[in-house]
Amino acid sequence: MAETPSPAAQGRHPARRKKIILSIIGILIAIPVIAVVIILTFDWNRARPWINAKVSDAIDRPFAIRGNLQVEWVRPAKTMAPAERSWRDHIPWPHLIANDVHVGNPAGLPVNDMASVRQFSFSLNPFGLLHRTIGIPLLRFDGPRVDLLRTDATHNNWTFKRNEQPSRWNLDLERVVLTEGVVHVKDAVTKADVTALVHTLDNNPRYGVGWTLDGTYNGAKVTGGGKAGAVLSLKQQSTPYPVQADMRSGKTRIAVEGTVTRPSKLAAIDLKLTLAGASMDQLYYFTGVVLPTTGAFSTSGRLTGTLGEEQSRWVYDGFKGKVGSSDIGGRLEYVTGKPRPKLSGNVRSQQLVFTDLAPLIGADSNAAKKERNADTLQPSGKVLPVEEFKTERWNKLDADVRYSADRIIRDTAFPISKLSTHLKMENAVLNLEPLEFAMAGGTVRSNIRLDGRGREGPKAIKAQAKVTARKIEIKKLFPKIEQLQATVGSINGDANLTAQGNSVASLLAGSNGELKTLINQGQVSKMLLEMMGLNVGNIIVTKLFGDKQVQLNCMATDFAVINGIARTRSFVVDTAEAIITVEGAINLADEQMDLRINPQTKALRLFSLRSPLYVRGPFSNPDVSVDKGVLAMKAGGAIALAAAAPLAALIPLINTGPGENSDCGRLLAQAREKPSAPPPGKTQRR
Repeated sequence: MAETPSPAAQGRHPARRKKIILSIIGILIAIPVIAVVIILTFDWNRARPWINAKVSDAIDRPFAIRGNLQVEWVRPAKTMAPAERSWRDHIPWPHLIANDVHVGNPAGLPVNDMASVRQFSFSLNPFGLLHRTIGIPLLRFDGPRVDLLRTDATHNNWTFKRNEQPSRWNLDLERVVLTEGVVHVKDAVTKADVTALVHTLDNNPRYGVGWTLDGTYNGAKVTGGGKAGAVLSLKQQSTPYPVQADMRSGKTRIAVEGTVTRPSKLAAIDLKLTLAGASMDQLYYFTGVVLPTTGAFSTSGRLTGTLGEEQSRWVYDGFKGKVGSSDIGGRLEYVTGKPRPKLSGNVRSQQLVFTDLAPLIGADSNAAKKERNADTLQPSGKVLPVEEFKTERWNKLDADVRYSADRIIRDTAFPISKLSTHLKMENAVLNLEPLEFAMAGGTVRSNIRLDGRGREGPKAIKAQAKVTARKIEIKKLFPKIEQLQATVGSINGDANLTAQGNSVASLLAGSNGELKTLINQGQVSKMLLEMMGLNVGNIIVTKLFGDKQVQLNCMATDFAVINGIARTRSFVVDTAEAIITVEGAINLADEQMDLRINPQTKALRLFSLRSPLYVRGPFSNPDVSVDKGVLAMKAGGAIALAAAAPLAALIPLINTGPGENSDCGRLLAQAREKPSAPPPGKTQRR
């Protein structure tokens, strides 16, 4: 039979168990107490060399804590506004305080500080260390200074090496507090030398930190300032962080106001964005977005966006503004990614002033060029724009943007009323498919391709242009010429050109192709024909008894363009009463014209001084003259006969014409069989 424990033994076991339990509890209490005592009494300055070495190795640049390093127990709630506190903020956490901290530049750059801070402090959640999480409820910088430096396109001090292997530890940073400090940026690429002074704001319910900006950017003075929230919350997704900024550089202005939610990942950006400047292309230095060259502009709209590791998306929606004297509005979307970011959207002008398009091709005045800081001014006497396209930027962005103008205002008689185009750019190849104008009751439709991939040398762009003009009404084409208002008929035309160059002038100077126009079975003003033929008697008769319509059999032009010289293959106007041919060439490189106009009448003309006309000289000031030799012969003959027999003096001034109507098709066929020789003058390229 088994023995049973004695009453004394039974009493000893509960006492032993109680003692063990109390010992365990004592140890559990002692460990954190000892840890706290060690933390509070340990001279942490002894750990500075080890910390400096480890951090320097991790960030691949010098790191040093030069001042006192200590640890305290602090309740984060003591330094927070009541509305920003949570229950955890009332629990004391270990609080590390490092004084006089410096971070140097990486190797290859000047031996200076990239950043320094008078005091750097943060609280640490010790329980997070149990599951490999570095929990920092609050990170505070007092008196920081940051000096960002870039010496060329590949060397800067703000790029840190990335650890190829993912860390087993997670960083959980909740809030950041920033007090007075300095941020200095010196960038050799954008020629920037800008300093921002940061200061705290007192008694401001929305903003806790303000800053001012001063310096130079791309050779222009930079000023500005802004405000931001006192505490930057990096964890709470529902807490919007308020921001406001207004910066100016020269005539360029960028202003934003709104909120950023979850700033660590830019989960939600909602800002009112205002942009203004001398030209949209100057925003490239600030935004990296390639925009066209324009006149002075200003826009305002809503900017929303998200920032991701592989792709970011920004939307500028509902924006409205002005470019020059034209209104502009629409929606643009910018998406980052490989191989290039992409800009897409729809832009519309309800009212477009036609001269506001001139800066797109460098055709604005020199005064306007100076306003937008153009690199090149137009030489005196040169008509075709010489300002070069900025093709070096074309491979920075792809684009798919549609633009339309409902109504076009022009300060000349040029009869254009609407515009629409679809712009596509991919890998530095720009396509306008199509570029369409409503003109003089008809349409001019172009497909233009500009290949900017060859970005070296004077022939940077390979261009192709196919243009079709349909149903262009003659009287609407020249609304201010009185003699054409009695004209009926329309013009159809086609052009097909290729070229190489880097400006409008150089592209046309090296162009090759052909240009053709045709008018069939219309009517043309008799007065215009009489004036072209210098038929003085009939001009007087027409003036006395009124103009009338003359049947137009056809008008056809055919130019061959070779190495920038457009030479007539055929240029014939055939009516019931006259035939007019044009011979010669237009030199697009030298901007010179040398054309001969040959009028021939088909019926009796009184007092005809019919003689070839010459259009010669530069585009900027062409000269229209009569063949003085033929005119002198007719006038001299009339004077000699007048001395002998007054009535006979009329004989040299009477023209009977060819005596029969000519067939337009036959004339054009003859002209093609025997190309016209160039008239006297400078038609060869220099």
